[in-house]
Amino acid sequence: MTDAAVPHKPPVRVIYPTLMLVMFLAALDQTIVSTALPTIVGELGGLSQLSWVVTAYLLTSTIVVPLYGKFGDLFGRRIVLQVAIVLFLAGSALCGMVQDMTWLIVMRALQGLGGGGLMVSSIAAIGDVVPPAERGRYQGLFGAVFGLSTVIGPLLGGYIVEHFSWRWIFYLNLPLGVLAMAVLGLVFKPHTRHIDHKIDYAGALFMAGGLTCVILFTSEGGTTLPWTSVELWLLLALGVVMLYGFVFEERTATEPIMPLELFRERVFTIACAVGFIVGVAMFGSITFLPLYLQVAKGSSPTGAGLQLLPMMGGIIFASIVAGRIISKIGRYRIFPIAGTAVMTVAMGLMSTIELTTPLSVLDSYMALLGLGMGMVMQVLILAVQNAVEFRHMGAGTSGATLFRSIGGSVGVAMFGAIFSNGLKSRLESALPADTVLPPNLGPSTVHQLPDAIRHAYLTAFSSSLHVVFLAAAGVSIIGFALSLFMVDVPLRDHGQHQSPPVIE
Repeated sequence: MTDAAVPHKPPVRVIYPTLMLVMFLAALDQTIVSTALPTIVGELGGLSQLSWVVTAYLLTSTIVVPLYGKFGDLFGRRIVLQVAIVLFLAGSALCGMVQDMTWLIVMRALQGLGGGGLMVSSIAAIGDVVPPAERGRYQGLFGAVFGLSTVIGPLLGGYIVEHFSWRWIFYLNLPLGVLAMAVLGLVFKPHTRHIDHKIDYAGALFMAGGLTCVILFTSEGGTTLPWTSVELWLLLALGVVMLYGFVFEERTATEPIMPLELFRERVFTIACAVGFIVGVAMFGSITFLPLYLQVAKGSSPTGAGLQLLPMMGGIIFASIVAGRIISKIGRYRIFPIAGTAVMTVAMGLMSTIELTTPLSVLDSYMALLGLGMGMVMQVLILAVQNAVEFRHMGAGTSGATLFRSIGGSVGVAMFGAIFSNGLKSRLESALPADTVLPPNLGPSTVHQLPDAIRHAYLTAFSSSLHVVFLAAAGVSIIGFALSLFMVDVPLRDHGQHQSPPVIE
């Protein structure tokens, strides 16, 4: 055992920062483009296609998560990570070179095919080199990096656009990705064994098609297509049918992409359910914080990004502390319970914010929300990796990540509909019938409205936001209730790994 364990330790010091860099790149590109979109449209045109610059990346990066998890279990984490990096870098380079909006969307989709693999494979790779008994502190840092990249993305994107070309948002990935590729090739050599493998192509097709339909339903509903649209609901029905086909296929496949036996493991099932709920509440509500800061407080996009720092600090602090405590006491169940409880309280407090609420008060609420999220996100991944068989490490990790991503997509759509419909109805009752508002009512346009109309608009805006955070609090309560069913499974050490990962 001593001889087997010693070689792991020196590479971890090099591998772990590299995996953190890989995670940072993948998570950063989910949000960094948002503040650059007006500039990109100004140069390339295609205003009607604006949302697809973000949606294309999120769509492809979400649907490939289970595929990368399974491929990592079959072929080995290193080669799968390297393929993901190549796709991500190719997409990044081509995004920086495009000359029209259509090709930018296509290249963002290519970038997402790599980005989804970077995120899930980097997390699963930790399971190849670090035992669960020590993994808490490492996963805590991963949670901190995820939180940092999610919040810093809009801020960094705004800075690059302001001081350089928007194309450098994508070119920035190239040297960092090449460095990560080189380090992984040199030092990441997990213990592996050769097996014969069969790819479940039918399962992959059903899963990709079903998730595509569901994500398109949530992203297009209420925006491109009204909720009453027949086409929209047919899209959802097709998605449900394809997901049923995926479940049917996984029952008989020799090498299923998402082994259904994972759902017999209580920890995995509860972690996926809690992750979904956390994704709904977290991504759905956080989307509106920068909007509130720009509309109600008059902040610039860069300023709004800076004002999210308390939440980022809360995520980083809680993730690191929770990871270290878990590694010391060997138990993790209390953290999802406490985290979802704190999230519920924070969402409830944020539902009370008014137009005149001081930023210092809002900062304290955001910090509290960050603390709650930091105690949940990566702890769920740790619990899954510790509970599932080692041969299912990638599939288990990707499953937990997938449910959180789907929850985020559903949350953004659901809370977006709540906010938009609430704002519309309140404006109709607050403004005179003959009032005509500008068609593109951005933050700067709102502050140019006549005083009476502006005050009515901001009041309606604030009231609609209250409902969003109240709904998020309600969803968080469900997450809290589900987390009570989580059980502590003793953290394994190196000697308790069932079997090594596999490679070609």
